[in-house]
Amino acid sequence: MSTPQALQGVKVIEMGQLIAGPFAAKTLGDFGADVIKIEPPGAGDPLRNWRMVQNGTSVWWQVQSRNKRSIALNLRSAEGQAIARQLIAEADVLVENFRPGTLEAWGLGWDALHKLNPGLVMLRISGYGQTGPYRDRPGFGVVGEAMGGLRHLTGEPGRVPVRVGVSIGDTLAALHGCIGVLAALHHRKANGGLGQMVDVALHEAVFNVMESLIPEYSAFGAVREPAGSALPGITPSNAYNCTDGCVLVAGNGDSIFKRLMLTIDRPDLANAPDLAVNAGRNLRAAELDAAIGSWTAGRTVEAVITALLAADVPVGRVYTAKDISEDPHYRARDMLLQQTTRDGDTLEVPGIVPKLSATPGAIRSAAPHLGGDTDAVLKDMGLTEAQIATLRAQGVVA
Repeated sequence: MSTPQALQGVKVIEMGQLIAGPFAAKTLGDFGADVIKIEPPGAGDPLRNWRMVQNGTSVWWQVQSRNKRSIALNLRSAEGQAIARQLIAEADVLVENFRPGTLEAWGLGWDALHKLNPGLVMLRISGYGQTGPYRDRPGFGVVGEAMGGLRHLTGEPGRVPVRVGVSIGDTLAALHGCIGVLAALHHRKANGGLGQMVDVALHEAVFNVMESLIPEYSAFGAVREPAGSALPGITPSNAYNCTDGCVLVAGNGDSIFKRLMLTIDRPDLANAPDLAVNAGRNLRAAELDAAIGSWTAGRTVEAVITALLAADVPVGRVYTAKDISEDPHYRARDMLLQQTTRDGDTLEVPGIVPKLSATPGAIRSAAPHLGGDTDAVLKDMGLTEAQIATLRAQGVVA
C-alpha cells in the first residue's frame, strides 16, 4: 500500500476568490487535503478569466485551482448558506478571504461556526485583519505591500516605488495562513485542543519579512530607504552589467569577498585591512561596486558566472520564464511539471514546494470547471437527485 500524503484525510472548504485564500488552499491541496472550492454560480472565481486565457479559461487558474473540487453555490441565499453550514460542519479547515463582516452577515461568522464545529480551523485572510481601526477598509495585496513597508524599498532612490512583478503580498499572506492552519491542526491533534481562528492580515504578512526595518528605527531613528538593486548594509551584493545582460553577485561574506576581489584582479582590495569585515566594506560600497562593475562590463554573463563559480562566489543570471523553462536544475528537482487541463490542453506548470521526503506533494487532479463537482459533493452530503434538481431550479446551485 502506498504511503498517504501528509494531509490526506484533511477536509478543506475554500470560500473567497482570486489570490490569497485560494493560494493557501492550493498549497494544502498539493499535500493531499480534499479541497472543496465554493464559487458563485455564473461567473465563478474572477481568476478564471485573469491574464492569458486558453479555451476560455486563464492558464493561471490551472495552477491556482489544481487539486480542488468546485461547487457552484449561491451563498447570498438562505438555502446556499444552509448547504455551506452542512459542509463546514464536517470540515477540518475553512479558508476565506472576504472583507471582515461578510461571513457574519451570512450567519457564517467564527462564533457561529465554532459552535457548529468546535474542531474547525478557520483561516481568515483580509487586508487589515479581523480587528483594529482599519478592519473594514477594502484591502488588496498591493496596499498590504505598501503598508507593510515593502513598497517603500523597491525601486531606485528618488523615483516612484515599483511593484514586485507578482502578487507577493497575497502569497506571503497565504503562506503565513498555511503555517497557522498547520499549527492549529497540530494543536488539535497532539494537545487535544479545539479548533481556532487563524487571522492573517496582508500588511502584517509583508511586515513580518521586513527584517531589521523596525529595530533600526527604534535604536537609531534610521529610516531605511530604497537602494535599487543593492542590498543596503551588506556589501558587496548587487546587480552588475555585462556585455549581454547582467548578473547578481553576492560577495558579502568575509572570505567570499577576498576570493571575489582576487578573481577580478584587485588584490589591493582583497588585502585591505579595513575591507576584511562588512562594516568597513559598507563605508566603501560605491568603490567596490565600481570595481566589480568595471570587471563585468567587458565580459559576457556566462563568462562572469563561470569565473566566479570557479572561485566559489555566489553568482547568478537574471532568469526569464524562458530561462526557467530551459534550466536543467529546475527539471532535476521536478519544479516544472506537465499538467493536462479538463479541456485536454497540456501545460507546463510550477512544481510543488517544499519537498517532503516521505510524503511528497502531488498534482492529483486538474483545476475544475465551474460547478463541475456540485452534484457529487451534494450527493456525498446525502441529497437526492430530486433535491439537487430543485436547488438548481431555484438558482441555489449550478
